[in-house]
Amino acid sequence: MQRRHFLSLGAATGLAGMSVLGAFGTRASSAASGTFEVTRSKAEWKAMLTPLQYKVMRQEGTERAGSSPLDKNYAEGTYHCRGCDLALYPSDTKYDSRTGWPSFYQSLPRAIGTKEDRKLFAARTEVHCRRCGSHLGHVFNDGPAPTGKRHCINGVSLVFKSA
Repeated sequence: MQRRHFLSLGAATGLAGMSVLGAFGTRASSAASGTFEVTRSKAEWKAMLTPLQYKVMRQEGTERAGSSPLDKNYAEGTYHCRGCDLALYPSDTKYDSRTGWPSFYQSLPRAIGTKEDRKLFAARTEVHCRRCGSHLGHVFNDGPAPTGKRHCINGVSLVFKSA
């Protein structure tokens, strides 16, 4: 193989590998794009969040399944956005989806925003806080009645406030 072909093949393989790895990683600045009521600099977000919270909420990462104590919390109350304290989900819409993440079949009115997410080679619907743009999780069409939706939410993005 000529040196030129070897270098071209190596570069193409590297780019393809980065594309595949990028599909499973996080984006450098991935929080929902747009104009939000609550805005902070990258340094401000990093100062107020743990590294995992920052990775999930600002870079669209995912916490490990089963790692959030909120998954098994069924007390009465409301789940709020950790980034801006907006009330997002009432406890009476929470259910055990057996996925390892807190799951809800409906959010509060005007609490969330959504956008298409194609990072894992399939179209999904990403859910974020409509007030600060923080990534919360994804919504799927396999939930219970009455909505048929499953809002699969990262516990690190939430703060629970009991009733």
